[in-house]
Amino acid sequence: MHELSIMGNILDIVLEYAAKAGAKKVLKINLIVGELSDLIPEWMQTYFEFVSKDTIAETATLEINRIPAVLRCNRCNTDFSFTKDDWQFRCPTCQSADIELISGREFTVESIEIE
Repeated sequence: MHELSIMGNILDIVLEYAAKAGAKKVLKINLIVGELSDLIPEWMQTYFEFVSKDTIAETATLEINRIPAVLRCNRCNTDFSFTKDDWQFRCPTCQSADIELISGREFTVESIEIE
């Protein structure tokens, strides 16, 4: 249920920028969401509809661009993909466990479309 508070924060950001732009209505919110986030798109939209009721963003849709998880080996500098199903924390090239997360945890408002 953490989507509810997160979507409330997103609404605050969207309404702030929409007001600065003189918007009458928010049509779409473009989000970047990392693959490793626990956010479920369907719940995000449902909770956004709940928190945005009676605002200029009430009928806005969420466009979610999922960013894949990528890890980098600190030993050989190999970048490799990672999925929640893998849970493989070793470099496929050199088998080192000295790795770092490069992408996959993002959560950003990329842009909003207004009227």
